[in-house]
Amino acid sequence: MTFSRIFVLLLLGTRTVFAQWQPAPWPVLKHYDTHHLYNLALPLGGIGTGTVSLGGRGELRDWEIMNKPAKGFSTVTVGNNAPFFAINVLPVGGKPLTKALIGPLDPAEYLHYEGRPVNQHGFPRFSEASFDAAYPFGQVHLSDAKMPVKVTVKGFNPFIPGNADSSGIPIAVLAYEVTNTGKEPLTVSVCGSMRNFVGKDGSQSHKDWKGDVVPTGAKKNTNVYKTGAGFQGIYLFSDSVSRQDPAWGTIALTTNSPAGVSYRTSSRSNDWENAMLDFWDDFSADGQLTEKAKLVDDDPLASLAVQKTIAPGQTQTYTFFITWNFPNRQAWSSFSSKAGQDAIGNYYSTQYADAWEVMTKTLPRLPVLEQKTLQFVQAFLSSSYPDVIKEAALFNLATLRSQTVFRIPSGHMMGWEGVFDEFGSCFGSCTHVWNYEQATAFLFADLSQSMRDIEFNYATNPEGKMSFRVMLPLSKAQDWKNVAADGQMGTILKFYRDWQLSGNPEFLRKNWEQVKRVMSYAWIQGGWDGNQDGVMEGRQHNTMDVDYFGPNPQMGFWYLGALKATSEMATAMKDPALAQKCADLYRKGSAWMDQNLFNGEYYEHKITDPKTFAFLNWEGNPDVQVPDYQLGKGCLVDQLVGQMMAHMLGLGYLAKPEHIQKSLQSIMKYNYLDNFSDHFNNMRSYVLGDESGLLMASWPKGRLKVPFPYFAESMTGFEYTAAVGMLYEGQTDNALKCLKSIRDRFDGRKRNPFNEPECGHHYARSMTSWNTVLAWSGFLYSGVTETMTFTAKPGTYFWSNGSAWGTCTIRSEGTGNRVSLAVLDGKIRLREFALQGGGKQVFKQRQEVTEGKPLAFTVK
Repeated sequence: MTFSRIFVLLLLGTRTVFAQWQPAPWPVLKHYDTHHLYNLALPLGGIGTGTVSLGGRGELRDWEIMNKPAKGFSTVTVGNNAPFFAINVLPVGGKPLTKALIGPLDPAEYLHYEGRPVNQHGFPRFSEASFDAAYPFGQVHLSDAKMPVKVTVKGFNPFIPGNADSSGIPIAVLAYEVTNTGKEPLTVSVCGSMRNFVGKDGSQSHKDWKGDVVPTGAKKNTNVYKTGAGFQGIYLFSDSVSRQDPAWGTIALTTNSPAGVSYRTSSRSNDWENAMLDFWDDFSADGQLTEKAKLVDDDPLASLAVQKTIAPGQTQTYTFFITWNFPNRQAWSSFSSKAGQDAIGNYYSTQYADAWEVMTKTLPRLPVLEQKTLQFVQAFLSSSYPDVIKEAALFNLATLRSQTVFRIPSGHMMGWEGVFDEFGSCFGSCTHVWNYEQATAFLFADLSQSMRDIEFNYATNPEGKMSFRVMLPLSKAQDWKNVAADGQMGTILKFYRDWQLSGNPEFLRKNWEQVKRVMSYAWIQGGWDGNQDGVMEGRQHNTMDVDYFGPNPQMGFWYLGALKATSEMATAMKDPALAQKCADLYRKGSAWMDQNLFNGEYYEHKITDPKTFAFLNWEGNPDVQVPDYQLGKGCLVDQLVGQMMAHMLGLGYLAKPEHIQKSLQSIMKYNYLDNFSDHFNNMRSYVLGDESGLLMASWPKGRLKVPFPYFAESMTGFEYTAAVGMLYEGQTDNALKCLKSIRDRFDGRKRNPFNEPECGHHYARSMTSWNTVLAWSGFLYSGVTETMTFTAKPGTYFWSNGSAWGTCTIRSEGTGNRVSLAVLDGKIRLREFALQGGGKQVFKQRQEVTEGKPLAFTVK
């Protein structure tokens, strides 16, 4: 392991100590060449803090730090005034060379009605660019035949499983590694510039917190140069923007370089774009900035430069930090400044007073934060997972740090389904969407448990009805009156999962009465299983945004899994009557579905009359009125989502294994298209042209006239669900084919590798990709019984239970398997270790495995 270097320098005449953090060598999982950068944007920001993205060519884009999505927002209208970094090179005895630290324009970016097609369109750029990624690390490589330097732009934000606070810092860390490729010494300056855009949140027409449009020139923002504990830079704030406005806050552009620093807190007035001309002339002359006498603009330009001498063949690192704090998050507002919304605030703003304090608290910890993030990524990349699984699982973790996710001041995690360009998509931590992903629980146990707290203790009424969208503030949680069958049953499985992973008996005891109510709601008269036969017949609202009428596999398997999980929890709570009831319903329901819904190839939907629940003979009698938006005899891509969850939780098969396996083969047979060029889709297209993927549904036995709305679409979260099921059933080739189809579509050119959309960017269901890690490794952990299970396949596997993480290496050795279990962070307790089909080890005494104390043993 290579750690960051820290150099301490005492400046003459001061007591300022500069800790010169420099990034260590970073790992690379995926390389993107110059032809695959157009849509690439790696979010730099913490969980619940908002982000700014590092573009594939080194540009800073999508400034989503003001409590709302802002795709394409660069603080001003498109032009040369957006934030950027530039480099000035002074050869000995030669002319200075100045370029923006950005790669070349794409041919698609040339046309614009006013000659302003993209940000920095008029700046000299580097002619060659490429991007290396291993999220959360991004590296842009820039070179140019006319420049005697090559530059690597390195950007990251700490990401440490099990530590949500350290993974939730509002900071973008940027390091510019400049290498002198010539034969003479060079004087090189790197400079970051941004306008003070406090009060501008990215809306096309920003409104203040009262709902009034903010006129141009109505505010006077301020930039000041400051020196902190080991850093210096420019602090951007506003005393004229209302302190209640969601777009009010603070920003800091800083460096930890102890020498060679110059700055400007403003420029001249920007009539005819002269502010940028004035800056460019100043910086280009000698790489040093001259402070202006006063601020002259409403949003003055702040510039911070660092100058160093670089010997031939040597590399110098220029490190900058962008920090922010915008405390005034509103509730589920479509626009951050919409009038009448309740102010709820941000958790991260309770940790930091302002953007300057973010730097003050973070810089001393940065070497450790980087080292732990590197340790996580390197442990994951060194594991025996196929590269496509590593890419899908790791890169979609960016969703946790997008505007899809935020934390309210209590620390509870909340989530949109996704985000549109300027506002959130589908509010309320929607249960039937968030059911699919496992990344949150297996990487951040406390955040996952906070979502269970909201679902069971705020969103559930005394009858057990759970609002599948939660209103804010939490005092209004149940104001959304609708309930979802798949959403509610899935929360029971998620609660069981969080209890098992934590092993905390108090977590179950505290919430048990609510869990029982939520389960029992399925049995109310006229409800989903009102006759209590283990089969959902009633009206079932679900993630297809429609109501299914009659038994179907999607809801049926969620229900069977919830029954099985509740039975186990009831046993633990010494409630034998409920445990037996759930077990009996499970057995009846499972047998009924195998007998009545499995058609020999897959599980189908028996449509019923909404009033009588009688099966509709719509094939035998064409006059039968079938409700719109049903599945019927369709082959649904996620028909086995409940089975996927059951496997991940160690609950076993919910139906006959041979039927489960055949159904997955049928999904591949009927739903997979090698080429979408001839596919008709009347809705949204997430797969196009010669791309491949899994359809939401197919109808080999004849399609309904009006099927559920999304049937012709293809969406990654659902594709991952099917692929994970295939992995669990040993259908590895088909699973990897599906996964490759997905990730080939997110190639940097056509789509952003760190943003898989569904109904919005960074869609929560895309994190179902983490489930592939669980399926490939066979990882199971129960803190309740203190047992751990892995596949018997030799290899090294990264694992995490949400509070501890590490690696497990399995090697064949004679008649047994040699196991080396390492905890890299946190601790776990073990009484038993098992390999799937490969024996187990029962320890005479409970083992506590901690960081630096691996456990080695042989399993026979």
